[in-house]
Amino acid sequence: MSHAPQPLGAPVVRREGRDKVTGAARYAAEHTPPGRLYGWIVTATVPKGRVTAVRTADALVLPGVHTVLTPDNAPRLGQADDPVLAVLQDHRVPHRGWPVALVLAETLEAAREGADAVRVEYESDGHDVVLTGDHPGLYVPELANGGNAAVRERGDFDGAFAASPVRIDATYTLGGLHNHPMEPHASTATWADGHLTVHDSSQGSTTVRDTLAQAFELDPDRITVVSEHVGGGFGSKGTPRPQVILAVMAARLTGRPVQLTVPRRHMPAIVGHRAPTVQRVRIGAGRDGVISALAHEVATHTSTVKEFVEQAAVPARVMYTSPHSRTVHRVTALDVPSPSWMRAPGEASGMYALESAIDELACALGIDPVELRLRNEPATEPDSGRPFSSRNLRACLEEGARRFGWYDRDPGPASRQEGPWLLGTGVASATYPVLLSPSAASAHAAPDGSYRIGVNATDIGTGARTVLAQIAAAALGTPLDNVRIDIGSSDLPKGSVAGGSSGTASWGSAVHKAATALVRRLGEHTGPVPPDGITVTADTEQEAARESPYARHAFGAHFAEVAVDSVTGEVRVRRLLGVFAAGRILNARTAHSQFVGGMVMGLGMALTEGSTMDAAHGDFTERDLASYHVPTCADVPDIEAHWIDEEDPHLNPMGSKGIGEIGIVGTAAAIGNAVRHATGARLRTLPLTPDTVLPHLP
Repeated sequence: MSHAPQPLGAPVVRREGRDKVTGAARYAAEHTPPGRLYGWIVTATVPKGRVTAVRTADALVLPGVHTVLTPDNAPRLGQADDPVLAVLQDHRVPHRGWPVALVLAETLEAAREGADAVRVEYESDGHDVVLTGDHPGLYVPELANGGNAAVRERGDFDGAFAASPVRIDATYTLGGLHNHPMEPHASTATWADGHLTVHDSSQGSTTVRDTLAQAFELDPDRITVVSEHVGGGFGSKGTPRPQVILAVMAARLTGRPVQLTVPRRHMPAIVGHRAPTVQRVRIGAGRDGVISALAHEVATHTSTVKEFVEQAAVPARVMYTSPHSRTVHRVTALDVPSPSWMRAPGEASGMYALESAIDELACALGIDPVELRLRNEPATEPDSGRPFSSRNLRACLEEGARRFGWYDRDPGPASRQEGPWLLGTGVASATYPVLLSPSAASAHAAPDGSYRIGVNATDIGTGARTVLAQIAAAALGTPLDNVRIDIGSSDLPKGSVAGGSSGTASWGSAVHKAATALVRRLGEHTGPVPPDGITVTADTEQEAARESPYARHAFGAHFAEVAVDSVTGEVRVRRLLGVFAAGRILNARTAHSQFVGGMVMGLGMALTEGSTMDAAHGDFTERDLASYHVPTCADVPDIEAHWIDEEDPHLNPMGSKGIGEIGIVGTAAAIGNAVRHATGARLRTLPLTPDTVLPHLP
C-alpha cells in the first residue's frame, strides 16, 4: 500500500492491467444476458442503387433463425443527426457494404448462416468511387473537420511564390486507411422494465445514449450505455455506429436481448475510414531557406450520405514562417462509405505532405533539414497571429538530433550501403492542437477516509482510469490507493468523447475541479464525515467555452533510419526516435506507451497499410488483416520516445496537452524522407511497398 501521495508524472501501473491480461475485463460482446439473440448484418453487394426485394424465406426456415429485419419491416427511427445511422429506413443503397438486412438467431453461427441465405435483389445505378486530383465533382466546402475553415489566405501567395528564387511544387497521394482496432465494433442491448441497457464498444457512452434517445424517441434517463472496457478505436468508435442502432432496434422488436458484432471484413464499409487525399504543396523560399510563400491544397472524398472533409491543410497554418499563404480543401461526394476520424485526422495525412515538401526544399537548397526547420520557426501562430502558449519544437528537434546522432550522417543521398542494403536517415516535425471539451465529475468522501471519483470517461487502452486517479489523488492530497474511480457509464456525470487527444484534459479538468471543491467542503465541515459521506459535483462548461488568447499546440520531432534492399525494394526501419513537447506528462509509463503506439501506427502508414478502391465493384479491396497489413512485431524496431519538460500555465489545471495522436503525425514523413536519403529517389505516394520502391532503385 502507498502511504504518501504520488506526484503527477509517476509511472504508475494501469489499474485495470491485471483484469485485462487475466480475462476479467469484459468487453461489449462479452456480456451474456440470458435469452439473447445474435445478429448478423447483410450488406449491399452493389455500389449504388436501390433494393427492390429482400427474399428471406430460405433464411427463416433454417434452424435457430428467429427474425429477419429488412427495410420493409424494420421499426421507423426518429430523426438522427448522423444520416449514417438511418439504417433499414428506406431502400436506397448509397454504397457497397450499406446494411440492407439484419438476421437474428439463437446462435452466432445460425445468424451467419441465415445471412448467407438471404437473397437481395437490386436496381443498380452508375457509380463513381475513385478520387482524382482533378475530379470534376470537387467543390470547396464551408468547413473542414473540426470546424476549420476550408480556405484561408494571407498576403499574396501567387506573387510571392513567383518571385521566390527557390520553389518546390509537389503532389503527394495517400489512399484510404482503416482504423482496425483490436476489438471489433459490438453492442449488446437489453430492455428490462422499460429501461434500455446497452454495452457498446464506444469512445463515448454519453454520446451514444443521447443518440439512442433521439433515434428511439426516449427520455435519456431510460437509457444506460456502458463502455467500461474498450479494445481500441483510433477514432472509429468516436461516434455511434450502425450496429448499436440495429441491436437496440432488434431488442425492442423481439423483446429479447440482442448482441451484434461487426465482422472485420464489414468494418471498412460500416465504421468509417481515413479518406484518401491528393495534396499539392508549393513552397517559395529565399536562398537562405526562409519561407516566403506556402500553399497546401487538398483534394479528398466524402460520401453521398454525409459530408466529412479531412482537414489535411490545417497544419500548414501552424507550422512555419509563411507571410504569404494559401490553404484550401476541396471535396467530392462519391459513392463510397462515409469517411470519419482516424488517429490524428488531418494532421497525420497533412503533415506527411508538408514535411515531405520541407525535406524537398532542404535538398534543393543544400541546407540540413533540421536547420531549415529551425530557420522557419515563427514568433506567433502564422494563421491567427496569436502567441503560442508554449512552442518547444526547437527543443524537440535539437534534443532529437543529439540523441539520434543526426549530425554524424553524410547528407549526400545513396551514400551508405551495407551489402545489398541502402541506408538513410530522415527527420520530420509533428504538431497536434490542444482541445478541451466540457465534462462533469463527482468527488465523494467516505467516513473511512477513502474517496470515490465518478466521471463518464472512456478508457480505450490509454490508461485513463489510472491517470484520472492520479489527478484526483494529487488534488485531494491523499495516497493513490485511497481513491476509487468509476468510469465508462452514461449514468455517471457527463464526460466528453475520448477523441482529439482531449480526453485527459477534459475529464481531468472536471475531476480536478470536483476534488478541489471537495477539499474545500471538507475544510468547512465540522465533526466526522457523516455515514453517507460528502459528495461534490462540478462541471467545466464555462472553462471549455472560454476562448483562449493563445495558440495551443503540442509539438514533436521524429527521426528515422531505414534500410532499403536494392534487390527487392523492401524497406526496413532500423531506428525510430521521437521527442515531444506535450505539456506536463501525467504518467510516464502510459505516456510512453501512447507515443510509441502512435509511432508504430505511423510506420504502418508509411510502409504497410494501404487500401485500394475497386473502381468496378465500388469496394475496398483490402478488407481484413490478411490483406490490410498492420505492422507486426517483426516490422517494428527499437523505438525510443522522449519528451521535453514543458511548463505551460495556459492549458488546464494539470498543465497537460494531448499525447494520443501526435506520435503518428510525423512518423510517415520521417520514414519517407529517410528512404529518399537512402536511395536518392523521392517517392510521393504511400505506402512505400517493395513494388513501388523497386522501379526507382539504380
